[in-house]
Amino acid sequence: MMEKVVLVFTLFVALCNGFYLPGLAPVNYCDEKSSENPENDCKSKVPVFVNRLVSGDSIIPYEYTSFDFCEPSEENQKNAPTENLGQVLFGERIRPSAYHLTFKRNDSCNTVCEKTYKTGDDEKLKFLKYGMLFSYENRWIVDNLPLAWCYKTGAEPDELYCSPGFPLGCYVDENSEPRDACVIDPEFKKQADTYFLFNHVKITIIYNEKIPNQARIVKALIEPE
Repeated sequence: MMEKVVLVFTLFVALCNGFYLPGLAPVNYCDEKSSENPENDCKSKVPVFVNRLVSGDSIIPYEYTSFDFCEPSEENQKNAPTENLGQVLFGERIRPSAYHLTFKRNDSCNTVCEKTYKTGDDEKLKFLKYGMLFSYENRWIVDNLPLAWCYKTGAEPDELYCSPGFPLGCYVDENSEPRDACVIDPEFKKQADTYFLFNHVKITIIYNEKIPNQARIVKALIEPE
């Protein structure tokens, strides 16, 4: 009986070594100049994908396009990835975004799009408030890694808590009590009955450069403001 168990286990390991999930093969990144060389098997463009929004206060998820966010160009919409089996089973809805990153190039203060709302009960603005009131979170993806939001919990001076998603915004109620993400900054408490939409993000990509101009992304961080 022991010999049969060992034989089955060995066969199982051998099968796992040759198994790849679609879209999960490692990707090598390099700067733009190096990527133009056909001898280099690397990419300079780092796509940012968006997923559906979820909330701990509601069981209803929403597609990214349900909210009035910046949308990708028609050309970029054609580059939607194909979800693997696990992502389909968990109801993932991964789509291309309007955000563009280039490896080893620092960008700052780039405007992705502009939105204008008129005074009154605009339906798009109303739905954004709904998303903030019920603590909906964005789930963005870079190189099959979640863009993690890390912030101080307040329990320890240097203690950080990291989440695979970041909030759409936050709300301070009529009694100046901040809810959810509004607790991270005391400035929010100064305005009662106010919604704060996080319309600016800082993205930091951390990579491991094995050889010159050949790197792999190991961590992706985002900071909403």
